[in-house]
Amino acid sequence: MSQLVTIYGGSGFVGRYIARRMAKQGWRVRVAVRRPNEAMFVKPYGVVGQVEPVFCNIRDDASVAAVMQGADAVVNCVGTFDARGANNFEAVQAEGAERIARIAAEEGVARMVHISSIGADAESASTYSQTKAVGEAGVLRHMPGAMILRPSVVFGPEDQFFNRFAGMTRLGPTLPVVGAGARFQPVYVDDLARAAVKGVLGQADGDVFEIGGPDVMSFRELMLLMLQVIQRRRLVLNIPFWVARIMGGAFGALEMISGGLLKGPITSDQVRSLRVDNVVAEGARGLEDLGITPTAMETVLPEYLWRFRPSGQYAAIKDSAKKLKA
Repeated sequence: MSQLVTIYGGSGFVGRYIARRMAKQGWRVRVAVRRPNEAMFVKPYGVVGQVEPVFCNIRDDASVAAVMQGADAVVNCVGTFDARGANNFEAVQAEGAERIARIAAEEGVARMVHISSIGADAESASTYSQTKAVGEAGVLRHMPGAMILRPSVVFGPEDQFFNRFAGMTRLGPTLPVVGAGARFQPVYVDDLARAAVKGVLGQADGDVFEIGGPDVMSFRELMLLMLQVIQRRRLVLNIPFWVARIMGGAFGALEMISGGLLKGPITSDQVRSLRVDNVVAEGARGLEDLGITPTAMETVLPEYLWRFRPSGQYAAIKDSAKKLKA
């Protein structure tokens, strides 16, 4: 019988790419998610019955253990941007990550890959980054041979970074951002998936890898690149941190009053995290150490951001027509 991997959060942005690659490796893939009925799209990644979405709540020991039965490896892709509610930073990124590792150790699972993030730091001003660090420590406490992957901003067709800001360009002549000078090192989602697969297959040793792409750019430069791809002209407007702090506090109050029904475009925690560059640290192990050549943004962004162009899918045709007239 083929080997089995359980991927917690396997229908999410990163998880689905790992699931697809593991299916191609011939493994059975158990996609552990809160809403299996919304994850049916993963089933065609393999032959009939090879990839199966199953219910799991990572806040519950029994639920985590049930979907891990018989697994040869586990991957944890679960993360959150919610500071409040049942599935908050602490519950998901700290306690949830450690729970998966603890039960994996109890079940005798051979290998574990944990998706964290660049900036994970117990001393960070950001609660998001603090809980990422606590989660890493919890994983290594129980699975000391686990592979920890810390990606910078992840981009790809389903991302909530370039897609989000490209959508904002339809709203007016300006594109407001907080921390325009903050530096990022965006990584293509499938490159991150390839790194995770190497960990599952035992082709890489258990260690911490900081995962970034070939380009380091400021937030402003990334927005200008995106604008070039979608063929729109917008003024990238930097919102000062002191203004952003007020906005984050106001939106946080609104979310609390509404019981989480109304969420603002930015939180106080995100404002704090934007004060720190999100790039691979000097001397850190990365994609190159795994034998993976990072994919450049310019080769991927046009493949999915074309729908934000004024002429959408017809932009290239119109450009060709203009050249013919000339």
